[in-house]
Amino acid sequence: MIYFSSGTANTHKLAVKLERPLMRIPIRQDDPLPQPDAPFVLMVPTYGDGEGRGVVPKRVIQFLNLPENRALLRGVIGTGNRNFGTLFAQAAKVVAAKCGVPVLYTAELAGTSADVRAINDILARL
Repeated sequence: MIYFSSGTANTHKLAVKLERPLMRIPIRQDDPLPQPDAPFVLMVPTYGDGEGRGVVPKRVIQFLNLPENRALLRGVIGTGNRNFGTLFAQAAKVVAAKCGVPVLYTAELAGTSADVRAINDILARL
């Protein structure tokens, strides 16, 4: 599992609950991007301006712009806030469409225990 999380750390909190090996895409531009060497699932929160612009974090775009990273991506899990309405988990939908992989699951904020069980079940089947 590779994930990005902002300073609010909701996506980080959910990722840690999964109790699986994790790699984090750093927020800071100066920090190196992870270099996966095996297939992975990406967990990504949604950002943006309320109009759908900028929903995928820039560091996630940089990470996925590396062909060797894109080649190992198997699916996306989206996080966000349902207050975003139709833009809820939009970053996962954008990444999935651009990379040709499925959206495996969406969860609100730091997720619930039911979300953790569902995500772990999905990951176990991959």
